[in-house]
Amino acid sequence: MVSEVNKGAPAAETTARHIEDLILEGSLRPGDPLLPEREMALRLNVSRPTLRQGIRVLEEKGLIVADPAGGRRVAPLATSITDPLVELMGSRAEVVDDYLELRGTLEGMAASLAAVRANDVDRDILTRCMARIDQAHDEADFRDEAEADVDLHVAVYEASHNIVLLQIMRALSGMLRKGVFHNREKLYARPEVRGVLRAQHRAVYDAIMARDPEAAAHAAQEHMTYTKRVRAEIIAAEARLEISLRRIEGGSIAQRR
Repeated sequence: MVSEVNKGAPAAETTARHIEDLILEGSLRPGDPLLPEREMALRLNVSRPTLRQGIRVLEEKGLIVADPAGGRRVAPLATSITDPLVELMGSRAEVVDDYLELRGTLEGMAASLAAVRANDVDRDILTRCMARIDQAHDEADFRDEAEADVDLHVAVYEASHNIVLLQIMRALSGMLRKGVFHNREKLYARPEVRGVLRAQHRAVYDAIMARDPEAAAHAAQEHMTYTKRVRAEIIAAEARLEISLRRIEGGSIAQRR
């Protein structure tokens, strides 16, 4: 579908505003590459000089960045947290617990709103995400299941149709994909945990599809509570294993007879 910018204001300014709107509403996502200049100008029904001026405005705002391949893409957005601070936060167990606590609240809100506001397009996307989880689970592909997990959560945020919530949760999901706060693959490597996670995702999905906001919020919050508890159990088990191994090896500094 061809988009056309509003011709009532200066063309370059209107072009920039139109692209800003696409970024804000989530149609253009952080990191998305933009179409080549000629094609984008045709899609927006503006001249190439006008498009260049509009893009320049967005580059000055830090919303569009140059691509190493020579094109342009949407800049990483929705968080002012610098990488060193994110890394520091991710290294502290108490901060990770705070992160999961926050997500529990926001996930519940997003699921509740999605149950009320999701349209047919949103519901189709949610259905495809859930199908990916089921397929990856059945094939015991825990890495793809972990990725499909994040995609389902993002689809719920989009279906909430709350722009601020969407952008905040996209930033958090980006950190989750990078394993900043915890390693999802450790959860999915455990068959018994994978089964529970799929059932919980199914509960969130079913509640949204049934347009039941209370059930959706409850299912989402229960999911995050379980994730927080299992993560703590995994960390405790790993710590006990490390102690046992050190005892066998004498802490690597004792001579064994």
